[in-house]
Amino acid sequence: MRRVMILLAPIAALAAGLVVARRRFVVVRISGASMLPTYRTGDRVLVRRTTGAGVRRGQVVVLQTALPGGKWRTGPLPRPGAARWFIKRAVAVPGDPVPGQVAARVEASPGDPVPAGRLVVLGDGPVSEDSRAWGYVPFDRVLGVVVRRLDTSPESAGS
Repeated sequence: MRRVMILLAPIAALAAGLVVARRRFVVVRISGASMLPTYRTGDRVLVRRTTGAGVRRGQVVVLQTALPGGKWRTGPLPRPGAARWFIKRAVAVPGDPVPGQVAARVEASPGDPVPAGRLVVLGDGPVSEDSRAWGYVPFDRVLGVVVRRLDTSPESAGS
């Protein structure tokens, strides 16, 4: 009986670790060109789940898409595989100055502080739907922060 317990303990620990990892991390596939050249359509990224409060300036975040007119959904986030997600770079967090290209959209003067509970996000590419169109992103619409690219799409492998 003791041998069985010794063998089962590491298996149980591994299973528990996998459950925790699945709740903490998710894989998202990139679709669109807003983050070119950093990420391309088809790239897969590992995302560490966190709220907007866990985001630092410069990090790449995955967030729920905005509704038309820059309105935001409320309530819990959908399951990662059951929704369309945007990937953008956080360029300003609470207390940071509002970037000039976003100031008019959020009805602030350039340099005013970003309010608590909000982020300003922009795509790395020349064409991007981001805070210039939506304004501030509420913390609760953030799925998480990109940890790393898992692979490169076949389209980008040759470029």
